[in-house]
Amino acid sequence: MPKFLRARPLQDEAEAKKVHQLARARHAPADWIERARIVTLSWDGLGVPAIAAEIGCHEKKVRRWLHRFNADGLDGLGDRPGVGRKRRITEEQRSAIIALARSAPPGRLVRDAAGELSAADEDKPAEWTLDTLTQAAQEAGIEVHRSQVRRILLAEGVRWRHTRSWVTSRDPEFAPKGRPSWSSTPPRRRAPR
Repeated sequence: MPKFLRARPLQDEAEAKKVHQLARARHAPADWIERARIVTLSWDGLGVPAIAAEIGCHEKKVRRWLHRFNADGLDGLGDRPGVGRKRRITEEQRSAIIALARSAPPGRLVRDAAGELSAADEDKPAEWTLDTLTQAAQEAGIEVHRSQVRRILLAEGVRWRHTRSWVTSRDPEFAPKGRPSWSSTPPRRRAPR
């Protein structure tokens, strides 16, 4: 025969006040509000299936939070420390990758006082791409992969540069590409839809 599970009786009036306030809160974390509602509905006399139907969740979830509240009280409604996967890199390393993306690449051509173009290090990249940022971060001692660099930059709103050096130039002697040779190779016609 299944055991009838309820939230434990109130220890004091202050605990009841906090749980009821949290259940009615509008500006608290949603998961805390839901868990406090589970406890208050249990205090109102509803069983686990009725609480699950009222909240719109599975009965296992209701049982888990009632057990946690009974064991730990109000602190049991929160997430336990260490939940989720640990980060592979530290905040300092993340900041270093972001600062690297915002810095000028070491191979970028710069005009000197005489008007000549030269780079600080000609063997290094002239533009930052995900691959070159990853390589530079790894050379700095940060164990990171290309996909992780991409996620870090997207989360921070930092844009990396797409290399398009052949499109434009500040060099007055630069000659842009000519028109496409469509007369010799006509474009492929698309079938109507």
